[in-house]
Amino acid sequence: MTASPWTIAAIVLYFAAMIAIGLFAFRRTEDHDDYMLGGRSLSPFVAALSAGAADMSGWLLMGLPGALYVAGLVESWIAIGLTVGAWLNWKFVAPRLRVYTQAVGAITVPTFFENRTHDRSRLLRIVSGLVILVFFTFYVSSGMVAGGVFFQSSFGTTYQAGMLIVAGVTLLYTLFGGFLGATYTDVVQGCIMVISLLMVPAFAIAAVGGFGPMVDSVTQVNAEFASLTQGATVIGVVSSLAWGLGYFGQPHIIVRFMALRNAEEAKQGRWIGIGWMILSVGGAILTAMAGIAYFHQHPEQKLTDPEAVFLDLSQILFHPFFAGIVLSAVLAAIMSTMSSQMVVTSSALIEDLLRIISHREYSKSGQLWLGRVGVLIIAVVATVLAWARNETILDLVGFAWAGFGGAFGPIVLLSLWWPKLTNWGAITGMVAGAVTVFVWGRFEPDVALGWLPEHLYEIVPGFLICLVLAVVVSLLTNKHDPAIEREFNESTRRLRRFEETTADQAA
Repeated sequence: MTASPWTIAAIVLYFAAMIAIGLFAFRRTEDHDDYMLGGRSLSPFVAALSAGAADMSGWLLMGLPGALYVAGLVESWIAIGLTVGAWLNWKFVAPRLRVYTQAVGAITVPTFFENRTHDRSRLLRIVSGLVILVFFTFYVSSGMVAGGVFFQSSFGTTYQAGMLIVAGVTLLYTLFGGFLGATYTDVVQGCIMVISLLMVPAFAIAAVGGFGPMVDSVTQVNAEFASLTQGATVIGVVSSLAWGLGYFGQPHIIVRFMALRNAEEAKQGRWIGIGWMILSVGGAILTAMAGIAYFHQHPEQKLTDPEAVFLDLSQILFHPFFAGIVLSAVLAAIMSTMSSQMVVTSSALIEDLLRIISHREYSKSGQLWLGRVGVLIIAVVATVLAWARNETILDLVGFAWAGFGGAFGPIVLLSLWWPKLTNWGAITGMVAGAVTVFVWGRFEPDVALGWLPEHLYEIVPGFLICLVLAVVVSLLTNKHDPAIEREFNESTRRLRRFEETTADQAA
């Protein structure tokens, strides 16, 4: 496929803007804490949009509209689960995590686990770092695969060339900008994504004659489009909704909560973030409906791939330059997720593994540059994994999402809400959850052994097994620790003051 020079110019402009933002963040990054957590200086708007953009990858612009185009609203259960999970995460995890991580002096998720349980063995922090290292390397690899496929299908490049372009630009602004670079670019990318998801269906609906004619055309093509149950099964719906459980354990998302200026701003961040999600998911649904209507009314224009409905509509309806801007929205979804994951993985490699294993303390500038080296290492390893493209994007994303949800989700919730959690309970639950996700996802024992008629998403057994074992082992190993109890109670008191202040303001 030969792209218009206008389209190429738009993509180049987008890349240049991302690099410029990364360089701007570089000038504001003075030490390791800035590089990994941005100095806890994020406003609610920045935290909410960066969390949303870091969360929603190319699935939002391509996977979801494509699935809806083929099967109808029955495919929206994942979106429902994710939206509910994100709301619960902002409501119950964000403010308490912001308070608690500062109280125990933690700038990474593994450090929080260690400090929260007063783990003197350092084993919990090492295990947490290894979980992040393994699952995020696969997650970053999925983004590189998506970038390679994007350039191959949109511009006719080779898969490897497209992958290297996306990986190179993302690495450049993340390498120097760190957490702030990833966060600021996420905000821009989040704006591009939601604006594109509103503009494309708006122009397409106008092209088919309005909302009423669109609905009529959709009904003619698929009379069951609006049904949430047509073709659905109980296990399928449970598996889809269970994606929402993953939010509690995603380090690249909850680290945004840790970086808020204060806990009081979590409420504002929640409504901004959920508003962004609702608009984006609504735009994806309307894109699918408008696409069905448009290609039904214009049979001479063939849609070869349902997952390309968003891209094809943009190229049909817009000037090539604006089509290029819309194409950059897909890149934004891919790159925003990758950059956030690179920074968190680097923090696990340097802060939670290297410093413990080497038994050395580094200067602030030394830690800063080690963080950058960590980003580079992760990018190189993920590139090697993605080079041959042995797995699909969805397989890689689903595996990593379930891994964090099953291994970290229950531990985050118990750390914040149950003072009796011990380091041994957290370690046992975390390892069991990660192993369960790996075995259940790779070998599908639920189907192979006849336990279930169809595959249950591995996050469900992983989450439950982690939760149960963490509680049981903690009850067996718990010893009264006044320091842990004092930190827990102090965090709870601060949260209550925040909630009372918020209630008074609302009244």
